[in-house]
Amino acid sequence: MNYWLMKSEPDTFSIDDLKNVKQEPWDGVRNYQARNFMRDGMAVGDGVFFYHSNCKVPGIVGIARVASEAYPDPSQFDPDSHYFDPKSSRDKPRWMLVDVKFERKFERTIALDELKAQPALAEMPLVRKGNRLSVMPVEASDWQYILGML
Repeated sequence: MNYWLMKSEPDTFSIDDLKNVKQEPWDGVRNYQARNFMRDGMAVGDGVFFYHSNCKVPGIVGIARVASEAYPDPSQFDPDSHYFDPKSSRDKPRWMLVDVKFERKFERTIALDELKAQPALAEMPLVRKGNRLSVMPVEASDWQYILGML
């Protein structure tokens, strides 16, 4: 099993939204490295830290699971979508997504500042300067350490 962190702005799609719908396609990713993580690295059952970004207290707010293999993001083909990509075609799609399934919401947010203050997490991509990916891997040791912070 692999572990991941996926960011979403809570005003757009929050952990509570995922809890309400139970499972959702993680659409709109338009970064090649993040796409590659979903396409080439994720497998059904992998753990996902759900992270709220671009908000008053950014941080990890819960856990989801990868619920599908990667498949083409339909929004890339929709001219009315904010995520439309005119250079993508159905026979050669550029953008992939996975479905994520709600598992649990934390009692509290594990804030980014709190994560950055942990020497044990110094190599985690999330806390390194300049890493703004919306999808990133999490080492198993970091996953366990963060769960221990609850």
